[in-house]
Amino acid sequence: MKTVLFTLCLFFFVQSVSGQNDSILKKPKRHFELSFGQSLLFISSSRVVNIREQSAILVPTSAILFLAQFRTDKIMRVPVFLNIATESKQFLVDGKLINERASPTLGTGLVFKFLSFQIDKKSKVEFESGLLLSALYDQNNSFRLAPIAALRMRILRGENFVMYCGGSYSFGVNAIGMLYGTGTIF
Repeated sequence: MKTVLFTLCLFFFVQSVSGQNDSILKKPKRHFELSFGQSLLFISSSRVVNIREQSAILVPTSAILFLAQFRTDKIMRVPVFLNIATESKQFLVDGKLINERASPTLGTGLVFKFLSFQIDKKSKVEFESGLLLSALYDQNNSFRLAPIAALRMRILRGENFVMYCGGSYSFGVNAIGMLYGTGTIF
C-alpha cells in the first residue's frame, strides 16, 4: 500500500513538473502592435474646383502617426490612431504661399487581415483592410466625425518587427492619405 501511494505521489509530482516545462516552451500570444510612422494627406476633392479656378498648387501635409493595434484574434484587429500634423496645410496661389491649420485626428475602427504570404520561416507579408472612424476639429473649431476606408500592407520579420505602408480615403474630409512606418508586436 505504501509503495502504491508513493508511486502515485511520484507520478503526480512528475506530471506537475513536466506540465510546467510544457507551458514554458509554448510561444506567448502577441496581443497588440505599437508603431510610429508618417502620413501624408493629399488634396480633397471638394477643393479641386476652387483650386483649379485660382490656379493653385496644393502641397501635401505631413503628419506623425501613432498607431496601436489590438489583435483580438488572427483575422480581426482594432486599431487606435493619433495623427498629428507637423506642418500646416499649404497652397501656392499665384506665387503666394497660403497656410491653413491642419487638425490633429484621433480614431479607431475594425481592420481585417484578408491575405497573407509566408516568405520564409521568419518573414511574412500580410494585407489588412477596414473601416475606421476619426474625430477632428475643422477650420471653424467645430467637432467632426469622418469615416475612413484604409488598406495596409505589413511586412513581419521575426516574432515582433513590423514594417508597413498603406493608404486611406477619408469620406468626411474627402482626402486621400498615404501612411508608412515601423512597429513592434507585444
